[in-house]
Amino acid sequence: MRRKKFFLLALIPFVLFILVGCSSKSDDAQTLSTAQIKKNIGSKLISTRENEQKDLTKEYQKVTKNKAYTLENPYTKVNPYKDSPLTALVIFKTNKEAKVSYTVAGKTANTSVTNSVKGYHKTHQVPVAGLYADDNNTITITVTYKDGTTDTKELTLKTGALPKYIANAKIVVSKNDKDKMDIGQNKLTLINRTTKEPFAIDADGNVRWYSTNYSQHTIEQTDNGHLLILTKKNVDSSVYNDLIETDVMGRVYQEYSFNSKVKSNDSGNAKDETTVIHHDLLELPNKDILATVNDGSKYKEDVMVQISHKTGKIVKVIDLKKLLPSSMYKNYKKGSDGKIDWFHQNAVDYDKTDNTIMISGRNQDMIMKLNYKTNKIIWIYSGKSKSSWPKKYRSKLLTPTKGTTITGGQHGLYQLSKDKNGENIILYDNNIDVTNGNKKTSGKYSQAVQYHINTKKMTIDQTWAYGKSLGKGNFTNIIGYAERESNGNTLIDFGFKNNGKESNIIEVDKDNNQVFNVTIKNASSKAYVYRAYRLEFYPSGYTFDVNK
Repeated sequence: MRRKKFFLLALIPFVLFILVGCSSKSDDAQTLSTAQIKKNIGSKLISTRENEQKDLTKEYQKVTKNKAYTLENPYTKVNPYKDSPLTALVIFKTNKEAKVSYTVAGKTANTSVTNSVKGYHKTHQVPVAGLYADDNNTITITVTYKDGTTDTKELTLKTGALPKYIANAKIVVSKNDKDKMDIGQNKLTLINRTTKEPFAIDADGNVRWYSTNYSQHTIEQTDNGHLLILTKKNVDSSVYNDLIETDVMGRVYQEYSFNSKVKSNDSGNAKDETTVIHHDLLELPNKDILATVNDGSKYKEDVMVQISHKTGKIVKVIDLKKLLPSSMYKNYKKGSDGKIDWFHQNAVDYDKTDNTIMISGRNQDMIMKLNYKTNKIIWIYSGKSKSSWPKKYRSKLLTPTKGTTITGGQHGLYQLSKDKNGENIILYDNNIDVTNGNKKTSGKYSQAVQYHINTKKMTIDQTWAYGKSLGKGNFTNIIGYAERESNGNTLIDFGFKNNGKESNIIEVDKDNNQVFNVTIKNASSKAYVYRAYRLEFYPSGYTFDVNK
């Protein structure tokens, strides 16, 4: 009996050791392996939407072979692919090779949209973008032959009314100095919403394009002029797990699907819409997609994956938990959904000149740069004190120059340019102290900020900013974006103004004079302006051809 008691007593420490070890392993298991993350996300290529459009494409292919369609009697189809109602396809033939341009007549000065189809052809496929809703649009088509002679044709195209989630959004333009805005001949302001239909407006605030595909957070234009849109398989679903490569006409070229079980959202409310890809993605030089994702663990919004455009499979995983101090995520509180949103990555930008990426982590008030090949950290900028970082990270920390602000809950980080000493970057600083922000200024204003990073001296210097003068009225604790335009202007999205009751988009010139100011109210069902882009609606790299 005594021997048995002694044996049991001796066994207790061993059992406790095993239990503790198992507990530790279970906790560590939440940092998933690369293989498990790939399996959880389940990325794959599907062809559902392409198949649904096949009959339409075949119809237009037949039209291109029909000699009956001439400039005087062209084939026209409004909303050719049934999900881009303010576009049209015009097809006709000419006896001689010619190039074609068109103009959609605007209602006021500088609101006409003019585009040109690349190259000389005898068969012409003209993708028309920039129509007004619920209107008889006037389109002038100009044919220019190689000898310089021209022919013209005027068309009238009727469009339908806007859907309710766009029509209900009250768009008010208080400033539009069109001569100073960066609008060119065909640029519109794309309203990238947190949910519902994305749309684009002209300088008057009139809607000139929208997609019937609901999108969430993510719309990016690719080098060939296509759009990557995170959408749903159907509008009644609560899960955004369908990524499509489409164009402004609505034709789908590629479609990716993800495991709907590996999902999350920002609110933590189980009734709100969820997704695997959440805040940002981009097209890499090899056409693969780099996306911010949830990995299926108890942590969320802290992993990036590279998705092959050829197979739809994940070919690279970057788990930020494996790069940053474990105290950052292990000591962070769980949300109401039981997930730990310790980093909250909301931006990724790729630099092809040196194969690096920059990322933004809202909940750490931190931006940083990584070597994309090795995943090694190049620099970090954070309000977190240097002494609180483990020693191995301290050489990577940027030191701010006098007057340089600490970012707080920032969004939309990307590189503007490089020089011999480093690089210029821009971001939208929400200026909210989430964990390491500026406690003294937190909540008093939000702003677009440009920094110069000297990678030789490891310093960061604030070189430009706009927003502080607007004060608390334009403070936004979440979302927002800043985009530098081709003429040097900056387009700034104060997306969650007045606690989300409105989104305010302001364009300022180099001297910080406002040249455009539009407010979008009554966003409907949390459809705030996540980002605003100024985009060409027939970019130079874009070619439309139903026969390809």
